[in-house]
Amino acid sequence: MLLGQSLLAPALLPLPAGAKADNALQLKLRTRVEVFKGSGIWEEVRFERPAPIKETALLLCDMWDNHWCSGAAKRVDVLAARMAPLVNLARSRGIQIIHSPSDVMDFYKDTPQRKRMQQAPPANPAVVLDLSDPPLPIDDSQGGCDTADKSHKAWSRQHAAIPIAEPDGISDNGTEVHNLLRQKGISNLLVMGVHTNMCVMKRTFAIRQMTKWGIRCMLIRDMTDSMYDPKTRPFVAHERGTELVVEHIEKYWCPSLVSGDLVRAMGV
Repeated sequence: MLLGQSLLAPALLPLPAGAKADNALQLKLRTRVEVFKGSGIWEEVRFERPAPIKETALLLCDMWDNHWCSGAAKRVDVLAARMAPLVNLARSRGIQIIHSPSDVMDFYKDTPQRKRMQQAPPANPAVVLDLSDPPLPIDDSQGGCDTADKSHKAWSRQHAAIPIAEPDGISDNGTEVHNLLRQKGISNLLVMGVHTNMCVMKRTFAIRQMTKWGIRCMLIRDMTDSMYDPKTRPFVAHERGTELVVEHIEKYWCPSLVSGDLVRAMGV
């Protein structure tokens, strides 16, 4: 988990004086560029990009109530508490919130948030990009757990610390998520959740597939955590393993930002 800048905003805040709900967020983003192709030398690049609020959504990936890996579960508890005020603030500013806790849709099957996603009209991707998928810089082949636990399904719902409100959506299906984004004219997708090297990258609703479908993804890098065991390659601390995956995403998939800058972009 990347702790980054702390999020001190209260759960719900009014719009700043003179602000409008359709204002563009001025996002401070970070990416990586191989300036001399084939050199293997990557340079960090920072830039700003406007993201109109009406065209922006915030997706929470697999923030479950529990996890089979106790170390991962503890870090998710910390993340969930930090995400809650950000979710509330983003919603209050008019950003569409999408909760994507995989494998637990039955828990939400009768909710309006779940039905909203199911009822969005079908929308074919505007493009289907053919993008390369280089190998990750960490070894997660053993499951990535840094505590001595055996894999099993431990989750039943999204983490209770994360608020779900009436205008939100709930889905673990990439087609449904894409349909809602197109229905609402949303082209910018802020992504946070777990785990950076697995679900955040590889779910059908997450960075890799959405990028291939032409959605402009942005990873909130201090609101994510990897499944990485320091006893495996490249034998670095857990937090450094997460950083390496974030850098990989910045190289090949999408830029990142920190939550503190997002909060300031929302006028706090």
